[in-house]
Amino acid sequence: MTAPESAATAVRVDGPWTHRDVAANGARFHIAEAGEGPLVLLLHGFPEFWWAWRHQLTALAEAGFRAVAMDLRGVGGSDRTPRGYDPANLALDVTGVIRSLGEPDAALVGHGLGGYLAWTAAVMRPKLVRRLVVTSMPHPRRWRSAMLTDVRQTRAGAYVWGFQRPWLPERHLVADDAALVGRLISEWSGPRPPEEETLAVYRRAMTIPSTAHCAIEPYRWMVRSMARPDGIQFNRRMKRPVRVPTLHLHGSLDPVMRTRSAAGSGEYVEAPYRWRLFDGLGHFPHEEDPESFSGELVNWLHDPEPDR
Repeated sequence: MTAPESAATAVRVDGPWTHRDVAANGARFHIAEAGEGPLVLLLHGFPEFWWAWRHQLTALAEAGFRAVAMDLRGVGGSDRTPRGYDPANLALDVTGVIRSLGEPDAALVGHGLGGYLAWTAAVMRPKLVRRLVVTSMPHPRRWRSAMLTDVRQTRAGAYVWGFQRPWLPERHLVADDAALVGRLISEWSGPRPPEEETLAVYRRAMTIPSTAHCAIEPYRWMVRSMARPDGIQFNRRMKRPVRVPTLHLHGSLDPVMRTRSAAGSGEYVEAPYRWRLFDGLGHFPHEEDPESFSGELVNWLHDPEPDR
């Protein structure tokens, strides 16, 4: 099943970018793109969609990059399929989009769930990933370990456990014009949360039919598969090291992904790895302080020696 026609007005926000759809991995994906140069593919997290990267799209384009922000499967203007929300398949969506854009590789930039998929894509299809930037998300093996063994992280990630209930999480997400989406983004941010006008955009996007269910499905897989063969196999597969330069960004006040959980992900990277902690920012540093975030991102992408 695909996104209804009304999705276009909710997610195709006007700006200094162009919108179009591309086919990849058996589905259709909406993208917004700006600029020319080496490809930088931006992957949003929950509960956002491509628009989360509006500041970085323009900053990257001005810096000489081809910046593309995609809607993940089931979100925004992309297809809502009945299956395919495990991280391996979602990562193939990402690498499939790279190929559909006619590029040999890309620098992947991911936040939250998008960061989880960026880690996965760098392991599964290393030839298609030139550089890796992850925000507010530890390496998948580190995430799994923290959720199972760190009591504080287990509490901080309570929303993930809550998603395991059938149907109720979806209903809560869309109730009262998706008011919960606005509350989550505000509560997970630092002292400078997005304005109400910004939150309204995310709330409208979540009310598109089937979006709430599709947005939650990856988190259901991440928990329910922990003791299943497919989850155990994925966890073993992620032992393979990341072999591309990696920039790991995190907000010091992130209430849902503790700094302690994210730090240490460098043990899975056999390439230059740089850790950057943004003081005073929460779970959405790219939204809370876009100028600082974009500056850090662009400078690192331009740096010919990222191991310094």
